[in-house]
Amino acid sequence: MKKLIFCSSILITFLLISRQSMAQDYKTAVGLKFGGYENGLSVKYFPVNGISLEGILGFRNNGVVITGLYEINQEAFGVPELKFYYGAGAHIGAEGSGTYQTFDGGNQTYAASRILLGVDGVIGLEYRIPNAPIAVSLDLNPRLELATGPFVDIAPGLGIKYTF
Repeated sequence: MKKLIFCSSILITFLLISRQSMAQDYKTAVGLKFGGYENGLSVKYFPVNGISLEGILGFRNNGVVITGLYEINQEAFGVPELKFYYGAGAHIGAEGSGTYQTFDGGNQTYAASRILLGVDGVIGLEYRIPNAPIAVSLDLNPRLELATGPFVDIAPGLGIKYTF
C-alpha cells in the first residue's frame, strides 16, 4: 500500500508542476518500470495512433520475466498530455528456489526452480511532460499465473520513459 501511495504522489507531483501546453505525440519510448514483483526495462511502441505494444524485461529475486502487452490509449480527463490506457498480454519467465515475499506481505518458499507463464492485464495513466521527452506512468497489473498456479495477483507499476 505504501508503494502505491508513493507512486501516486510522484504522478500527482508531475501533473501539478508541469506547464499546460499541447502534447507532443511520440512513436517510441524506452525506460524503467518498477513493479510489485519485477523491476526492469520497458519499451513502448505505437504502430498506429491510439494502439501501443509494450515489452518489459523484468528482474526479480533469482529470476527474470518477459512481458508483452497490447494497449489501447486515449486522452484522459480532457488533458492532452494525460493518456488512459488498458490492455492485455502475457508473460514468461523463470525463478530460482528460495523464499519470496508475496504482495500481501506473506512468505512463500520454493525448493526448486520454476517456470512462470501466464496472462497479464494492465490499466493505467501516462503523463507526457510538456516540452520534455519524458513520460511517467502509473498502472495496475492483474496477472493470472498458470504454470505454478493457477492463481491471480495484482501489483502496481510505476514507469519512467524517454520518448522519441
